[in-house]
Amino acid sequence: MPELPEVEALAHHLRTHAIGRTVARVDIASLSVLKTYSPQWTELHGREVTAVSRHGKHLDLVCADLHFIVHLARAGWLRWSDTLAAAPPKQGRGPLALRMHLGPPGEGPGFDLTEAGTKKGLAVWLVHDPTEVASIARLGPDALTVDRAGLGVLLQGRTERLKWLLTDQSVLAGVGNAYSDEVLHLARLSPFAVAGKLAEEAVDRLHEALHEILTDAVRRSVGQDAARLKGEKRSGLRVHARTGLPCPVCADTVREVSFADKAFQYCATCQTGGKPLADRRLSRLIK
Repeated sequence: MPELPEVEALAHHLRTHAIGRTVARVDIASLSVLKTYSPQWTELHGREVTAVSRHGKHLDLVCADLHFIVHLARAGWLRWSDTLAAAPPKQGRGPLALRMHLGPPGEGPGFDLTEAGTKKGLAVWLVHDPTEVASIARLGPDALTVDRAGLGVLLQGRTERLKWLLTDQSVLAGVGNAYSDEVLHLARLSPFAVAGKLAEEAVDRLHEALHEILTDAVRRSVGQDAARLKGEKRSGLRVHARTGLPCPVCADTVREVSFADKAFQYCATCQTGGKPLADRRLSRLIK
């Protein structure tokens, strides 16, 4: 799933290549991707891209007074091309969901929004104000910019386990499954630690790790070609998706906890005093 660093890198790419260009045409290959019906998507035609921003894990392409908002969900992606095919795509065929031409079709550049797999979550909104999108309106502070004092306030009185709090977008915007694993590993904290019971020194470590992991990931991602971002993300991970491999810090085996259709990874030596987490519902490791 694209998280804050990858979405920030995509936003940077669009700022560099899309701002100042005019939307010539938008092709819809999957009607289910559109989550708003007014304004109609055809109102984008002829509008200039004036800015590109990010709200948590949402992309915001500003076209005059309209905001073209994209949430890539779990398997969505943005693929830029210097020249897009002129013929409109057929609906319901393949992973293509939407195509935006930023120049004469068949001659100018633009991008495709695609989504792999059968579980569809890619979403697009066309609104006058980003806060009209419910998932943006309820976002917490951005994980890349929250300061130590702000993080401390967010944690006060919270009864959630750290793993779940870090990925709750209404608490902290931008962090998902992968980077929460990385942050907790660097901070030497158990995924099952109760957020509101952390000592001040532990909150210090958490904030330092949050800032270091995200800043480094953004630094490595920004400027990369969009097609290379997924590989760049994987290359920088220490524990996430590395089950069975040695921890890069202590060489202990990276372990996994699975639940529903997700899983997270951690190092028992670095994070839980050497004790494995058996199951999120059964483990007693909450400190």
